[in-house]
Amino acid sequence: MKAAVLGATGYTGQVLLRLLADHPEVRTILAASSSQAGTRVRAADPGLPVSVEEKVPGGVLVSPDEVVRASDLDVVFSALPHLKSAEICAPLLGRTVVVDLSADFRLREAAVFQKAYGKPVPRPDLLPRAVYGLAEWHTDAIRTADIIANPGCYPTATLLPLLPLARAGLLKGPVIVNAISGISGAGRKEKLDLLYVERSENVNAYNPGTSHRHAPEIAQELAAADGALSLLFTPHMAPLRRGMAVTTVVEMAREPAASGPNSIPGIFAQAYGGRAFVTVDAERVPQTREVWGSNRCDIGWRQEGRHLMLFSVIDNLVKGASGQAVQNMNIRFGIPETTGLRAAGEM
Repeated sequence: MKAAVLGATGYTGQVLLRLLADHPEVRTILAASSSQAGTRVRAADPGLPVSVEEKVPGGVLVSPDEVVRASDLDVVFSALPHLKSAEICAPLLGRTVVVDLSADFRLREAAVFQKAYGKPVPRPDLLPRAVYGLAEWHTDAIRTADIIANPGCYPTATLLPLLPLARAGLLKGPVIVNAISGISGAGRKEKLDLLYVERSENVNAYNPGTSHRHAPEIAQELAAADGALSLLFTPHMAPLRRGMAVTTVVEMAREPAASGPNSIPGIFAQAYGGRAFVTVDAERVPQTREVWGSNRCDIGWRQEGRHLMLFSVIDNLVKGASGQAVQNMNIRFGIPETTGLRAAGEM
């Protein structure tokens, strides 16, 4: 396979390159950067293995224009900013598979996108063609999609525990979500409130309720499972380099069965049985360090009377971004889903 990565020098792009460098089915990688074209790829990211230069032509970063002009690409990963990604990828659409890690194709309603991002959706005509790439949830649609809208990190960690229960009609709103993200979730940019002296020993909530850009994305997928559910979503930033932990509290519409397919374990087993990257364990509350570097989402749960508490953790740069993008590529091209991805967390 021949792949391209747009935005290869941001956090998401760097993780993508590291994953693709070791992917046995990817033979060639065009790594593109608008600011560092012509730079040796390992000079831009010394953490890449030397072997990456065997896959990157000439071992150097190219410009996005060179990716757009390429005629033999199997897949393009776009790790470009929101509102820019669809614009730059437009000439590629219809010629190759695009896995877009921005928000440009995630929201199905153009009006919802404009409210969340403050500008019109870049390509409203293409929204019906895009498949929301929550890999364990839209697997069949991903297999034939040419535009895969890779989910955000908060939605991935929030939706995976919620959706099976919502689809089963077990929940009633509001769904109250409190989520904690590491600093890398904000991207690789110079910004005052991302400086070490601002973030160290400091935790804060931001954009609470329904004001965070990811809230409409979560609400959209939740409504598809159960249109009666409402959402209150509050993200927090913690002094972690990477990682994401989500705690969700929701009232149950009825008492679940004690065992069998209509029990909570049974519902999760039907949704994720045999899927390598989602683990569910009612006996423990998962921690971010256990999934660091992996493509896993670990889920725990507790029942407190009529309320259900759901706990989930991911690595925001892997399952929350680049890892899920590679997982979507694997699904799309009939490659075993786990190829090139870690299921074990790093020490």
